[in-house]
Amino acid sequence: MKDTIRTVIDYAAAEAALQDLLALNGSPVAIKIVRSKEDIPAGVAELDEATRHCQMVNLARKEGRIFFAPPDKHSCQGGGFALGLKEITPSLDSGEFYYALGKFESWPACKRTLKSIPALEPQKTFATMYAPLKTTPFDPTIVMIIDEPRIMLKLAQALLYRLGGRIHSSFSGIQSVCADATAQTYLTGNANFSLGCDGSRKFSGIADNEMVMGMPVEILPELIESLKVVTSAPGSVQK
Repeated sequence: MKDTIRTVIDYAAAEAALQDLLALNGSPVAIKIVRSKEDIPAGVAELDEATRHCQMVNLARKEGRIFFAPPDKHSCQGGGFALGLKEITPSLDSGEFYYALGKFESWPACKRTLKSIPALEPQKTFATMYAPLKTTPFDPTIVMIIDEPRIMLKLAQALLYRLGGRIHSSFSGIQSVCADATAQTYLTGNANFSLGCDGSRKFSGIADNEMVMGMPVEILPELIESLKVVTSAPGSVQK
């Protein structure tokens, strides 16, 4: 059985609306957690060289590329683990990896952080797949937006428009694009905002003035309708 959503979404129209309302810097990215080979549409090619999930996102966001990446094309062990493509490595599991990078005071601090990072079930993901939202040939699992804080403000306001409340983001300054904005969003069903991390900023073109947000594709139509209201509200700072 193919992994599709029941609601039919016009993804090209969705991106057009997001661009019109928010004037985004690059495309929103459609990301799919692929469970089996049959979920890869005909004509979608495998990425030709190993790289990082955050870099793959940038290839779709900035270059318009459409592709899938099995485990051996994921060069970042942390990202591969978070996305359910690989088992966690001993150095990640023990805390040694991030301790050696100088990220934490002690191995226990690393261990506590790693144990709290959201991750899909190991080796249950067949591949990850990427496309600009406007040209995606598949139903994504996650839609990711990378942009300035003013854009994230409008997205946050749109998320709260119907029911109100507060935004509760979860991040730890590492594994931002893979764990915070992809795995966590997949597991919780809630949009999540993250500040980016050193790795994603170094390797994937996230600018100093940009943040990361991942949302379940199921909320996309309602989010756009809410954005139409909050971006035109009398007290809204216009784009």
